[in-house]
Parts: sequence; C-alpha cells; structure tokens
Amino acid sequence: MSAPSLRARAAGLGLLLCAVLGRAGRSDSGGRGELGQPSGVAAERPCPTTCRCLGDLLDCSRKRLARLPEPLPSWVARLDLSHNRLSFIKASSMSHLQSLREVKLNNNELETIPNLGPVSANITLLSLAGNRIVEILPEHLKEFQSLETLDLSSNNISELQTAFPALQLKYLYLNSNRVTSMEPGYFDNLANTLLVLKLNRNRISAIPPKMFKLPQLQHLELNRNKIKNVDGLTFQGLGALKSLKMQRNGVTKLMDGAFWGLSNMEILQLDHNNLTEITKGWLYGLLMLQELHLSQNAINRISPDAWEFCQKLSELDLTFNHLSRLDDSSFLGLSLLNTLHIGNNRVSYIADCAFRGLSSLKTLDLKNNEISWTIEDMNGAFSGLDKLRRLILQGNRIRSITKKAFTGLDALEHLDLSDNAIMSLQGNAFSQMKKLQQLHLNTSSLLCDCQLKWLPQWVAENNFQSFVNASCAHPQLLKGRSIFAVSPDGFVCDDFPKPQITVQPETQSAIKGSNLSFICSAASSSDSPMTFAWKKDNELLHDAEMENYAHLRAQGGEVMEYTTILRLREVEFASEGKYQCVISNHFGSSYSVKAKLTVNIPHLTLPFPTFHSTKLRFLVICI
Repeated sequence: MSAPSLRARAAGLGLLLCAVLGRAGRSDSGGRGELGQPSGVAAERPCPTTCRCLGDLLDCSRKRLARLPEPLPSWVARLDLSHNRLSFIKASSMSHLQSLREVKLNNNELETIPNLGPVSANITLLSLAGNRIVEILPEHLKEFQSLETLDLSSNNISELQTAFPALQLKYLYLNSNRVTSMEPGYFDNLANTLLVLKLNRNRISAIPPKMFKLPQLQHLELNRNKIKNVDGLTFQGLGALKSLKMQRNGVTKLMDGAFWGLSNMEILQLDHNNLTEITKGWLYGLLMLQELHLSQNAINRISPDAWEFCQKLSELDLTFNHLSRLDDSSFLGLSLLNTLHIGNNRVSYIADCAFRGLSSLKTLDLKNNEISWTIEDMNGAFSGLDKLRRLILQGNRIRSITKKAFTGLDALEHLDLSDNAIMSLQGNAFSQMKKLQQLHLNTSSLLCDCQLKWLPQWVAENNFQSFVNASCAHPQLLKGRSIFAVSPDGFVCDDFPKPQITVQPETQSAIKGSNLSFICSAASSSDSPMTFAWKKDNELLHDAEMENYAHLRAQGGEVMEYTTILRLREVEFASEGKYQCVISNHFGSSYSVKAKLTVNIPHLTLPFPTFHSTKLRFLVICI
C-alpha cells in the first residue's frame, strides 16, 4: 500500500477515534457538551470568556472582577467568585440560576452578607471569608433556609449579640475575626443541626455560662483566643461533643468541673497554655476521653489521683513542660494508654513503679530529659511495659548502659539512644529484646576496653550497622576509630579510667538527734577530674554536707583513690531512707550500694514512784 493511502487511512482512524472519544466524553459528563455545558445549550450560553467551566463548576476566581460576568450560565451549580474585587452582588444577575447550590465569595470587598435573591433558598454552601463584614444581621441570613456551611472567617466581626437566625446550618466558621464578647443564647437557634463551630483567632477572654446549648455539636475550636480561666460547667450543653481545641490561649486555671458534661468527648487539645498542674478536678466527667494534648504548658505536677475519671485515655502528650519527677502514682489507672509523650521536660527522677500499670503502652517518648541515673543505676525502671514497641531516650545525658537497664522490654522493636555521650555498655545489655528491629546509637565517647568487645559483633549479627555510629574515646591508641574498625584483639583492659567503688557505705542505726556519717570510696587509673554526689531514696541531695578528698594508692602509685563522706547532723525520723553515693569522671559514673538508715528514739529509764494509798488497784505506764 502506498504512503498516501496509509496516511489517508490513519487520518480516517484518527477522526473515528475522536468521534468515539467525543461521544464518550459527553456521556461521562452527564449530557453536557464541551467545557461541561449542557448538550444543545453550548451554542446559546457559551462559558464566559473570563471564567472556566468544569462540570457543574463555573470558576471565575482571581480575575480581578469588580462586577459579575453576565450572563451567568443557567446550568451552574457551583460558582467560585473568590479573590476578586466585588463589593456588591446584584441579585437579579443570579435569579435564573435554579441549580445553584454553592457560592464562594471569599477574599473580596463585601461589607455585608450579600442578597442573592430567590436562589438564596437553595444555597447549601456560602463562603464569605476574607471580606470586610463587621456584623452578622439575622435579616441578611434568614433567606438561606437550605444553608449547611457558612464561612465568615477573616472579617471584622467584633460581637456576637443578636441571636443567629434559625437555619439548617451544620458548619459555621468564624475564625480570625475580632470577636471579644458573646451573648448567651446566640447560637441557640442552631441547636438541632450545628455539628462544627470554629472560633479560632479571635479576642475572646471569657466564655459566658450556658453559652453553648448545642446538643448536636461534635467539634468546637477556640484556639488562639485570650481565655485565661475556665469555670466549672462552662461547656454544659455539649453532650455530643467529640473534640475541643483550646490551644494558645494562655489558660492558667481550669476550675473543678471545667469540662463537666462532655461525657462523650474523645479529644481535648490544650497545648501552648500556662497550666501548671494536672488534677482530677478539672478532668472530672471526661469518661470517654481518648486523646489529651498538654504540650507546651508549665506543668510541674501530676496529682496522685489525676486520672480517676479518664481511664480510657489512649494518647497523652506532656512534651515541653516542667516535669522533674515521675512518681509511682503519676500514671495510675491508665491501663489503656497506647502512646505517652514526656519529651523535653526536666525529668531526673523516675520511681521504681512509675510505669507499672501501663500494660497497653506501645510508645514511650522520654527524649531530652535528664534521666541518666535512672538508666545507669536502676534495675527494671521499665518493668510492667510488656507491650512496649518503641522507646525514645534520645538526649538524656546517658553515659553507661547496664545489663539490667531494659529488663522487661521483651516486645521492644525500636530503641533510640542517639545524642547521648555513651561511654560503656555492659555485655548483653540488649539481649532480652529478641524482637528489636532498630537500635539508634551515635557516640564518640566509648571506652573501648575488653568489656566492650561484644558490641561490634552483636550489632553486625543483628544488622543494626546503618543505625549505629560509634567510635572510641579511650584508650588513646584507638581514639576516634569506629568500633567496627577495631579488631576483637584490640579491645583490652590495660587500665580502668572509669571509677570503681572500693568502699561501700554501710547500713546504720542512729539515735534521734545524733550525728552520723556515710563513707564511700572509688579508684580510677585516670587523672580526669572527679565529681561526687549523694542520693537518698533515688533522689539527689542538693544541699548535702560532704567532705571529699583524694590520695594515691600505696601499691604502684599510679591509681588514685577518691573518698566522699556524707555528714548528717541531728537526724530526725524524716532522715530515714536509703543512701547512695555516685562518683563520676569523664569516663562515666559508678553507683554504690544503697545503705539504709534507721532512726530510733533514746531508751528511757523511768523511776517507778512509791504509792502509799491502800486503794491503788492498777498502775499503767505509757511511754
């Protein structure tokens, strides 16, 4: 066949294909012609040249229009006039738009809610965000009897006084206005339909009692206002509410029963406020709460019975607060908690049973705290976390890992120890975590002696090399070298630069009011400066009276021995407890045994008086 014949046949096939596609396109658009216009009407009412027609949408946005393009196609159901210069809408221009349901007029120059004429009764969505509207007048809205979504965000509305008209509204957005006051009853006419109410970025400083009588409302947002205090029963009347957001208000006080009545609420966001304490009083009634977000507050205390009414919590965010301790009652009752974030606090003390009872916990984030002593000295600090999958300990000043540090974490899959200047890891420190998939470890401070010989091989066997960046700081011969570049024979124990306890403090009994001392010593082959501390019941004694001194050992003369003496003056019953010394240098810390102090009262010898009365029958002496 000749080339011209082939071209002719190809052209014919092309025309046929276009015809088929054209028919298919008209069929898919529901009987509309090109640009989504109805078949047979395209010639009569072409799409305005300044707009785009897509299906039932007429898009005239961002055209710098000062008036409506005319005539508007009668078939339009969705009209987008946003980002123009419209200051007035001529109602007669829309009277023929019987199919119109959605109108977007956001970011124009309107000063009042526009009159759209008879079609107002059919509108379900009206967006007026970003205009110059100063008040909501009921007469401007009463014709919108089918309206479900109204967006009046980013206008100049300052008061909510005259009651909102009775509409079928489901979604009402009043964000970024200048609202300072709200009149009780303002939203009452929307009680049967309103599902979402957003009042973010206003100037509301107080919520009047009985402000929200909205039994169908599911989501309420009050972020970025100026609400400092929340009184009891403030949110009464919101029985169906699922989520409440009150971030960035500067809230300092939540009164008892502040959220009473919200028995179905699942999410409460109070981030970026000034709360200082978690108590059961302001959590009263939140029986179905699942997520509580308290990040970026000033919380320094969790009361022992805080969670009595919130035992269905699955996620708790306490990051960026002022917590310094986690007691054995801090999370009591949260057996369904799945995720706990406590990162970026000041936690330095974790009680032995702080996490016991969190039997469902899968993620624990403790990054950027000061829990080095918990990891280095306590056995089973994480006991009870049988289902924990992810543990984040990044940036906690941890310098050593003992073989019992992670006892009980049999289900752990992800362990993050990055950004800690870790110097030593005891053998088999991770052996009980059979399901571990990721171990994040980066340190250039390792003491590469014979006790670390196991680590490179174990990391390689478990395919953790991509997560581990570890190099030696000691001995000098290996300084700066990756542990994976050191042969097994290179890990030798020629010295012991990390302190080693040589004299343990001893358990004592003392008479109330007497003085006593605890003595503790450690030896080291390093001349690195030594620091001393004493703890009582696992808590640092900040004002302890100590005497510290150092001397050379007689044998060899190259080993320094350091002694610290804790002086206790006029002991009381409150002095009883377990005392422990911590001796540290650049290569790590050593912890002594815990010596128990018992305080007794003096033994009293009382002379028995002589009685001459013949009537004396009984003598009872109480000491």
